[in-house]
Amino acid sequence: MPPDTRLPPMSALRAFEATVRHGSVSRAARELHLTDGAVSRAVRELEGELGFTLFRRSSRSVVPTPTAQVLAEDVAGALDRLRTALDRARRTAGPGRPLVLSCEPTLLIRWLIPRLAQLQAAVGSERELRLVSAGGVVHFERDGIDLAIRRNDFALADDVLAEPFLHEHIGPVCRADVATTLGPQQGEPLQGVLLHTATRPDAWGSWAALVGMRLQPTRAIRFEHFYQSLQAAVAGAGVAIGPLALVADDLASGVLCAPCGFVADGSSYQLMAPRAGVQEGPGDAFHAVLAWLRAACQELPATSPPTVGKRPQSPKRSTKARAPGRI
Repeated sequence: MPPDTRLPPMSALRAFEATVRHGSVSRAARELHLTDGAVSRAVRELEGELGFTLFRRSSRSVVPTPTAQVLAEDVAGALDRLRTALDRARRTAGPGRPLVLSCEPTLLIRWLIPRLAQLQAAVGSERELRLVSAGGVVHFERDGIDLAIRRNDFALADDVLAEPFLHEHIGPVCRADVATTLGPQQGEPLQGVLLHTATRPDAWGSWAALVGMRLQPTRAIRFEHFYQSLQAAVAGAGVAIGPLALVADDLASGVLCAPCGFVADGSSYQLMAPRAGVQEGPGDAFHAVLAWLRAACQELPATSPPTVGKRPQSPKRSTKARAPGRI
């Protein structure tokens, strides 16, 4: 009989290779932006295709077999060659190919998507814009990413160009009816139900240290993702730490208020791209998107605290001339 030339699903191969490389299903899942269960199912699917097991499993660990170690090295090499081929094809396809922009999930959901029409206009109506939700280190070539928006909270490779466009300001945000129950009076701790998130576990502590305020929560609610804590604040469940850009629209509409104002935390958002793919000139996507991002950030509201219970000023009425990328 002829040999079986069918290839396993790409998703199964990627899950397998990442699990062997990290020695952990959980770490592989974080890299691939999947759940632990999805990675485990993909690996078992590959084992079913091959007809033998690839890991020795226990309640605490997964250990690749010697065969799996060799296979993982071969799969990693094949994936690298495939990524290189795809990247070469993308770069030679011309300016009409889609522009893939990766953005941190909460910024994507709460700020970028509501401004998608303006961003598309900056890119050009003749070029398709594709948005990808992801955080952390960017693997441009491997994942087919052209541009990425990230906070500057990790080291960059030498071949990556990064330009800041927004300096982060943070502060407590909540509904006006919730704000009236918080205080705080001069010198008293901030009370109320504090909303926390696993993706920024130190957000409340960082803000309190920056402004010199004590925290005395009546209760704490924890969420997996940052946008969930902000949505809980919109629903009146408590008080969240809100980066200004991520709550700007809710402040403008009066859905949320910022009873303590905002303070710079020293971090910033930056636009990133492989240096080799960035060119000078008006037709370059990196510079076109960067110019739009900086202009859009000029419309963010001022950082002074609004009056609790009153509708905050809209971003347009509070716009002031500022240096690009600053708020």
